[in-house]
Amino acid sequence: MSDGTRGGGRFGRYGGRFVPETLMSCLLDLEREYAAATEDESFRAELAELLRLYSGRPTPLYPAENLSRECGGRARIYLKREDLNHTGAHKINNCLGQVLLARRMGKRRIVAETGAGQHGVATAAVAARFRMDCTIYMGELDMERQRPNVVRMRLLGAEVVPTASGSRTLKDATNDAIRDWVTNVRNTHYIIGSTVGPHPYPTIVRDFQAVIGREAREQILEAEDRLPSVIVACVGGGSNALGIFSAFLGDEDVALIGVEAGGSPDGHAAALCEGTPGVLHGSYSYLMQDDDGQVELAHSIAPGLDYPGVGPEHSFLMDSGRVTYARVPDREALAAFSDLSRLEGIIPALEPCHALAFTRKMLADRTDGDDVVIVNLSGRGDKDIDAVTDLIEDLTE
Repeated sequence: MSDGTRGGGRFGRYGGRFVPETLMSCLLDLEREYAAATEDESFRAELAELLRLYSGRPTPLYPAENLSRECGGRARIYLKREDLNHTGAHKINNCLGQVLLARRMGKRRIVAETGAGQHGVATAAVAARFRMDCTIYMGELDMERQRPNVVRMRLLGAEVVPTASGSRTLKDATNDAIRDWVTNVRNTHYIIGSTVGPHPYPTIVRDFQAVIGREAREQILEAEDRLPSVIVACVGGGSNALGIFSAFLGDEDVALIGVEAGGSPDGHAAALCEGTPGVLHGSYSYLMQDDDGQVELAHSIAPGLDYPGVGPEHSFLMDSGRVTYARVPDREALAAFSDLSRLEGIIPALEPCHALAFTRKMLADRTDGDDVVIVNLSGRGDKDIDAVTDLIEDLTE
């Protein structure tokens, strides 16, 4: 298995760099700087201290006893509480690491894309902390759906630029962020929010998110004196899933399941379950495209999953058979949103609700009550409160 750190960042046949010449030197510089940073004890120590004092790590592994009983007692379900991070999701892990890289490279301006707004808020927060200029691109539709996060980004000092092209969602915001980066590459670092894009980004983001899996492994061994039977995580670009999967890839007895957005009759965002390999945003991986290679519109009620592609390592892991991928429709994700709120007093983001919904469906077919399941609760649902009432009404008509 390639780890994406050599040979142009390939995971099997996936990954690579498909970018304009103007970005090649910047990507090579980033690759060199990242390699040096990983060997720099002071860099690692500063990042660890920021994760502890600024973000609030470690996040707890919470035994969801009520949810476990509701699922018939067929398993003990644990939630990895990434929703308790500063800014409300796992995104801060990667943003803290990348802002330190930007500082090492002498870059004083940050640009990013965001869908659900959680990556945008985390980017704006770390830019404020390190006194850097920050521009966030966000699709107009997502700005409407995630208005609270737009307010938060602006309060943190970021310029939020609406994207009006295409589907007005994450893919189009990414296009605009890349155009900005190409134009201002000398003084600007692009903090990609997921395990997508040209090498070395998929490796960098995975490594900064791997803290989730390292903690979860230690915590479940302490709680159960065993490894979990199954780990379930939602997959859009794929950072929260790879973050928790990474510590268990070598444990063949631990089933790893990534859950994509099955959407509605109007469309989906299941690039792995329904897509084919191609090039999107500088990387070769599975994506949603027509017979002519044109990227198709994605759809999900969860803006963070509303993306027509997926990271190259996920593409490799699916082809290798190590990770199983499934899809959950909007209706089931919304039901999971209500269920976890009612059963555990935890309001989840719509994105990990896809993993919660799959877990419930998976356990309905099981009779063994000794399974241990970890669900990565990648974010909290504050951002979705304004939209969810209308969504529930629309989907129950």
